[in-house]
Amino acid sequence: MNSRRSFIEKVSKGAALSTIAMAAPSGLLANTITMAKEKTKIIGIIGAENSHAAGFGRMFNVDKKFSGFEVRYIWGETDEFAKTASQKGSIPNIVKDPEEMMGNIDALIVDHRHAKYHLQAATPFVKAGIPTFVDKPFCYRKQEGQEFLRLARETGTPVTSFSSIAHSYKTFDIREQVQEMGDIKQVVSYGPVDIKSEYGGIFFYGVHTVQPLLYIFGDTVEKVRVNENGENSTATLVFANGLNATLIFINKIRGWETYAETEKGIVKLEARNKVEGPDKNYVDMVEMFRTGKEPRSHESILHCVAVLEALERSVASEQWEKVL
Repeated sequence: MNSRRSFIEKVSKGAALSTIAMAAPSGLLANTITMAKEKTKIIGIIGAENSHAAGFGRMFNVDKKFSGFEVRYIWGETDEFAKTASQKGSIPNIVKDPEEMMGNIDALIVDHRHAKYHLQAATPFVKAGIPTFVDKPFCYRKQEGQEFLRLARETGTPVTSFSSIAHSYKTFDIREQVQEMGDIKQVVSYGPVDIKSEYGGIFFYGVHTVQPLLYIFGDTVEKVRVNENGENSTATLVFANGLNATLIFINKIRGWETYAETEKGIVKLEARNKVEGPDKNYVDMVEMFRTGKEPRSHESILHCVAVLEALERSVASEQWEKVL
């Protein structure tokens, strides 16, 4: 019904514009078209518990990194969270219920700290055809993610999700370099992970360590194992081509580094150039809001969730776990 109504509205607007074209002076027509093109796209955010919500607000509303886009609505898990994000991000409207945004926004960002809340919050908006970005991790269970993405395909609603560490110009540059390095079978990657985090254990920050490896080496992890030793834990990912990736879960510092064994020795994988301006994660999110083009396949999104689920099972079983 929404699609049909949208189609009728578009046809009506098109007919009105055609009438103007035949009857109005050329200058008036040019101004009408310019005004149509310059209509600001309004973004709403669900989730204000972390600093991302305020960061999105500053990027769009204060720094104005993307012309034609503004964040005007925010819903927070508590009144205080919402108020803080609103003030720091210059977001003018706080809503008590996320569905108060319905009909007022052109795009949605869902940004809970725990992934188990993401898809339920996004579902009404996807049903309504509103382009949606789900912050990392996409969801807490692959099956739930499959059902949600099936809904997105059926409604034709563009949806995406990714880690900002993975979906970056840096990672894409490293992937290009790796393709020229020849056969790589051993990788060590360092990143902050708390397997006992209240926000989903290994899901919460583990996605920032796992997903870059999938971007660089492919969505083909077959089995995983976590070796828990208090705060000093590690994990192993085994890819279909035999690549063995060891993850070191750091806990005293922030940052991510990856090293690969090559024929020329141990090589640190790092980008060749510094990024100026918004990184690829923001650019591609906005481009999806603008054009409806999804920057990442649904299969890739789900594979990462499956790897994280397998790692979570391995924490409990202390054994190798297959990626389902």
